[in-house]
Amino acid sequence: MAQKLAGKVALVTGGSRGIGAAIAKRLAADGAAVALTYSGSPEKAKEVVRENEAAGGKASAIQADSANPEAIRAAIAKTVESFGGLDILVNSAGVLAIAPIDQYPYADFDRMIAVNIKGMFVAVQESVKRMRDGGRIILIGSCNSDRVAFQGGSVYALTKGAVVSFTKGLARDLGPRGITVNNIQPGPTNTDMNPEHGPGAPRTVSSVALGRYAQPNEIASFVAYIASPEASYITGASLLVDGGYCA
Repeated sequence: MAQKLAGKVALVTGGSRGIGAAIAKRLAADGAAVALTYSGSPEKAKEVVRENEAAGGKASAIQADSANPEAIRAAIAKTVESFGGLDILVNSAGVLAIAPIDQYPYADFDRMIAVNIKGMFVAVQESVKRMRDGGRIILIGSCNSDRVAFQGGSVYALTKGAVVSFTKGLARDLGPRGITVNNIQPGPTNTDMNPEHGPGAPRTVSSVALGRYAQPNEIASFVAYIASPEASYITGASLLVDGGYCA
């Protein structure tokens, strides 16, 4: 089969671990040249690059904390310089802190706003200046914008709820250029941030219709579809990949 993303250039923010790493690998497997950003996991980022290059793809890793606007702008410029353009942005970088609202540390609130909202805004704004018409913007939100089935998740849900409305507005802004904008909302997924065998996992699994956590590659496969030509008429959507968590 022909690679669906052959000739395309993708940037995945937060692409060194978990869902981001799985997305970076899958887009490369589908033929895209893939740059990824990382903040504090250089070895993991290099491993993703090595795997992509070993499979015959073009890849690069760029250190850039998504809370630093200038670092994100520089990463996008470097991606375009290295690979000759930009067709796909996947904003996967995100942080999570859980606490009751009356005890929520302001520093944690500030960090989540900086990464989950401001970082997303900067990545999108800078990318669309350089993105070719007909491109794809894919934002990684969360099922928690629809359902928060645990205490202490209000601020995280706030940031992911912002992704829903941002997606709708962007779809209108960018539709004339043929650029689609979609929000992928994973449910409980086996990552370092939320391991499937962690202390809270049994309670979480009890809320999932399929009775298990997702694996990162299951999220990545749907992202790859949304990035492909087959999804050219899907835009402005918030799409659950949650095993029935919100059903």
